[in-house]
Amino acid sequence: MLRSATYRLLPALALPLLSGCDWVVMNPSGDIAAQQRDLVLISTGLMLLIILPVMALTVWFAIRYRANRKSAAPYDPEFDHSTMLELAIWGAPLLIIIALGALTWTSTHLLDPYRPIERIAEGRPVPAHVKPLEVQVVALDWKWLFIYPEQGIATVNELVVPVDRPLRFRITASSVMNSFYAPALAGMIYAMPGMETKLHAVLNKPGKYEGFSANYSGAGFSDMKFRMTGTDEAGFARWAETARQSGAKADAATYLQLAKPSEREPIRLFSSPQPGLFDRIVGQCVEPGRPCGGHGGHGIPGGHKAEGAIQKSPGEKGSGPHMTAPPRQDHAPGVHQPGHPANRDLTFLQPRDHVAAAHV
Repeated sequence: MLRSATYRLLPALALPLLSGCDWVVMNPSGDIAAQQRDLVLISTGLMLLIILPVMALTVWFAIRYRANRKSAAPYDPEFDHSTMLELAIWGAPLLIIIALGALTWTSTHLLDPYRPIERIAEGRPVPAHVKPLEVQVVALDWKWLFIYPEQGIATVNELVVPVDRPLRFRITASSVMNSFYAPALAGMIYAMPGMETKLHAVLNKPGKYEGFSANYSGAGFSDMKFRMTGTDEAGFARWAETARQSGAKADAATYLQLAKPSEREPIRLFSSPQPGLFDRIVGQCVEPGRPCGGHGGHGIPGGHKAEGAIQKSPGEKGSGPHMTAPPRQDHAPGVHQPGHPANRDLTFLQPRDHVAAAHV
């Protein structure tokens, strides 16, 4: 009896614990996150239009056509078709699927993270003179690096943004794939080494929020969190000036130290980030003497895009030899005898000028 009573009291005992939960996904502070929340609620409501009637009819049929029912229930063993029933069974789900498809198609384009936002909030378009704030995000092991190129500052595990100003995030990772997620701001977007992803968003309410990694990335994943603060333009300017006066330089050497695995890193501020540092991180060529790779031309000094599958800096481009093996005079590059050693020498390529001279 005592154990049974305890089990009944468990839900009531859990209520004080649940009262401290903040459903930030359902109560966000950014317009993009609010639109994503509305999409979830509308989609759930449309699906419940089918789920709830089906659940109710399941109970109703079980009661009405039960075997021990005393009153005579209609019995029609020859029943095989009902136009009204077929319309209800197929028509209602079809209409809901069409509505969900239209909603998903439009929302996929309107909430595309690569698409610059067109409004600050509902009924408030982005002013023509407002320039988005660019923040470069690097997922390290196991911490977050934020670079503000226009302000000339960088931070570790702290993201400060002005409210009601469009934000443009450029996101990458140093080693393993991660996921950048600030629930109050917008949905999550992956951070991948050697690649750059983008996220456009806006924060509408000042305050302190939490961001974290939403993709398991190793031992320090649980503590890979950052503090996000929303403030007005004046407060953001003061904070940026404080970071510029911190004295620590965010150069390549500093980044290479930060990139080493570490857990529970405190908030740190840096000034004077090295120009092009983020592009070199994407190109995975921060180390001195290492050629830049990556995708889409990122990480190439001067913004050049090398030719071919592997990207190189302009100084590394050149012509290679036309032949990878010396010509053999005693036989052709390959013969029809299985196992003949000549069949292993198929790398001889005759230069075009030699071919032209032979035809002459």
